Amino acid sequence: MQRALNVTRERFADWYQAVVRDADMAESSPVRGAMVIKPWGYGVWELIQQELDRRIKATGHENCYFPLFIPLSFIAKEADHVDGFAKEMAVVTHHRLKQIDGKLVPDPEAKLEEPLVVRPTSETIIGDAFSRWIRSHRDLPMLINQWANVVRWEMRPRLFLRTTEFLWQEGHTAHATEAEAVEETRKMLEVYRAFAEEILAMPVIAGEKPENERFPGAVNTYSIEAMMQDGKALQAGTSHFLGTHFAEAQNIKFQDDAGALSFCNTTSWGVSTRLIGGVIMTHGDDDGLRLPPAIAPRQIVVVPMLRDKPEDADVLAYCENLVKALSGMTAFGQPLRALLDTKKIKSAEKRWNWVRRGAPLIVEIGPRDAAAGNVTYMRRDDLRDGDKVKSIAKPRVDFVESAVQLLAEIQAGLYADAKARLDGNIKSGITSFDAMAAYFGEDDDSFKGWVRVAWSRPTGTALDAVEQKLKALKLTIRNAPEGQPQTFGTCIFTGAPGVEEILIGRAY
Repeated sequence: MQRALNVTRERFADWYQAVVRDADMAESSPVRGAMVIKPWGYGVWELIQQELDRRIKATGHENCYFPLFIPLSFIAKEADHVDGFAKEMAVVTHHRLKQIDGKLVPDPEAKLEEPLVVRPTSETIIGDAFSRWIRSHRDLPMLINQWANVVRWEMRPRLFLRTTEFLWQEGHTAHATEAEAVEETRKMLEVYRAFAEEILAMPVIAGEKPENERFPGAVNTYSIEAMMQDGKALQAGTSHFLGTHFAEAQNIKFQDDAGALSFCNTTSWGVSTRLIGGVIMTHGDDDGLRLPPAIAPRQIVVVPMLRDKPEDADVLAYCENLVKALSGMTAFGQPLRALLDTKKIKSAEKRWNWVRRGAPLIVEIGPRDAAAGNVTYMRRDDLRDGDKVKSIAKPRVDFVESAVQLLAEIQAGLYADAKARLDGNIKSGITSFDAMAAYFGEDDDSFKGWVRVAWSRPTGTALDAVEQKLKALKLTIRNAPEGQPQTFGTCIFTGAPGVEEILIGRAY
């Protein structure tokens, strides 16, 4: 049986790399741990960015931009923050190079008075700006967002999932009260949840992270967690309530209507190009990528079947008219994105290229189709009947009329499949640590999904002990899901009465 890829999901890590490569999404760069995002992959990111940006602005936030370089002293002001990121920071120490003994090296006379950290996240430098911008309660809430790149030195890189440099958005807000800041934190978590499910067709579970998984310096961290096809979790977005920690470090104060000075409560939240890796591992199949139509750079691709014969002109004219008709339609609130592929390569090769790239609908038009006014197409979400590729023939007018509905069906179908996988692979009923350890076993590559168990929310050294026990099994606590039950069992770690239920699994 012909497949578009030379590896299947049975070797999931190899399959993932093959999809990224053969779908023409990205490639490794000469800088270890960094990546080149190719046009198809960047096209997906642009659509993610556009839709998420619209949703962020709809909640009252404005975009801005802050420097890539942050003075080391800014980072050092928040102790938990510097401890959390110290091992990942890239540092600039010189501002000039010089030829010395035939080698290009940092000029000893160009050493910076203060080292600069290459942005790992922007709480500290944005906090410095907030300390100047905020004077009165009338300046609050301050709601900003930036689209940027960040650098966190990565020891085990994987394209899109973990790279030294990646793209993201980071929101930062300041509020007069703790209640307002907490409300903002939860509101943006819901924005992420809705975006992941409605646009990426990627079901997630929203909830609070445990103390040991909090963002450095945060009071509370919340996440959305998605289940990949190998059963592992992917943290797809986070939202942090920072309390007054960063405000105290950066002197972010406001004067209330009675004239008293108070520290602001702040938040931060972000998602990154990691979402693309999540889409690949949620929806891909053994033929490559399957893109939800909402984020497909080309939703319908028309491939003319040309044979260097006189009727080729009629076929091309028919295809051009079809693409023109489709491009005048609206799908997911945007002009439908249709493409006529006229590259000078064999039609069959074009088909498999678009299969690997995950174009939702691939249309093939030959002389008979053109003469009869028909369309023959393939649905990327439902490509095969057993070993055979499924082709569907329709009159052109029927296909055009149904195109938007077909894309909606593909979007909904991808979500439904992933939701069934998520819901069907969270195991409950485990009441002891030994039972959980036996369930997961030692095989990191076996599909086990997640478990949902009660726990007593230990802290301090007791939490450290839990973390080490889980680490030995390559497990982590993902979050405590929203929508907790009324009663809880016994904590599988401490034996104390449970106070909430948590999700545990292996993760990226």
